[in-house]
Amino acid sequence: MPGAASITELIRAASLAGGGGTASWDEVVAPVRSFLGQVTEVLNGQVREFEAEIAEYARYALDSQGKRLRPALVALAGGMFGPLTGHHVSLAAIVEMIHLATLVHDDIMDGAAMRRGRPSLAARWGSDVAVLVGDCLFAHALKLAAMLDSVEVCRSVAMSTHVVCAGEILQGHRRRRWNLTRPEYFKVLEMKTGELFALACELGGRLASASAGERQALRRYGLSLGTAYQVYDDVLDLYGEEDAAGKSLGTDLAKGRVTLPLLVFLERASEVERGRMLGWLENWDAAHFGEARAMLDRHDALVESRHAIDLLLNTAREALSEFPDVPETRALVTLPGFLARQTAALGS
Repeated sequence: MPGAASITELIRAASLAGGGGTASWDEVVAPVRSFLGQVTEVLNGQVREFEAEIAEYARYALDSQGKRLRPALVALAGGMFGPLTGHHVSLAAIVEMIHLATLVHDDIMDGAAMRRGRPSLAARWGSDVAVLVGDCLFAHALKLAAMLDSVEVCRSVAMSTHVVCAGEILQGHRRRRWNLTRPEYFKVLEMKTGELFALACELGGRLASASAGERQALRRYGLSLGTAYQVYDDVLDLYGEEDAAGKSLGTDLAKGRVTLPLLVFLERASEVERGRMLGWLENWDAAHFGEARAMLDRHDALVESRHAIDLLLNTAREALSEFPDVPETRALVTLPGFLARQTAALGS
């Protein structure tokens, strides 16, 4: 495939640099900036499709302050093969709506007061309203998917939504499972977060007539990137700053959720240390946070978590080695470096 060698060199350079890079987020999404504006317009327009009395709730949920990462993946994956179409815009809006619905439900389950620097929907209007708004967003996204021309695309959206929700349920079931294994942990992350990244990449290519092999490579890229992103989010909950993160932190320890930093600690700690930590986690008090984090640090939980993220990001890049040397491919190769730099800043 033309340009494959130079893409391979770019991937190798990024890997040797430890995942780093100099591109800003705006530079990464430069090839699809106008596309993201169209997606935002579509999402804003969907508010009119809700009953007048609940339109305010829908507007609040859809007025995301996020980076539109999943829509960007739809556009970059599709743009490698040719011009983007209105179907790409619709698909990106669908994927983003599913993502936003999961955030509404996550905040309810976590009791999170903040989301992206403002009160969560549940904190502002209560859990009863929030859970139903999340349900409405899921249903509306599937309605939009049914309006696309492709039955296969609609089926893929429905199946991925099922996987994401199943992953959330499994995560709930595995709270306070102190003997959780790494494969079990990563499986949940692939389902609850990686799956939607994979869907965005795979269907972005499908709508641009990518071959079956190319779609599978795009899916591998998205699944690895999305899983790395969720590991980062888990680490952020322990090592981030609430103002910078724009959401409530410390919820994983409070909820008994076993994330990778805690898994590393449980694998390496002495029986005395394990007993002390588990005693705190069974009856959590925020006053224990500082000492708990110090115990994690003594066993290099942050260092090991960064290493796991780097491995996943390298796997994502390697999935792109046979794609054409076009701006969209280069943006996808560069994107993991953006996440790697954010990871490196944690705990500093």
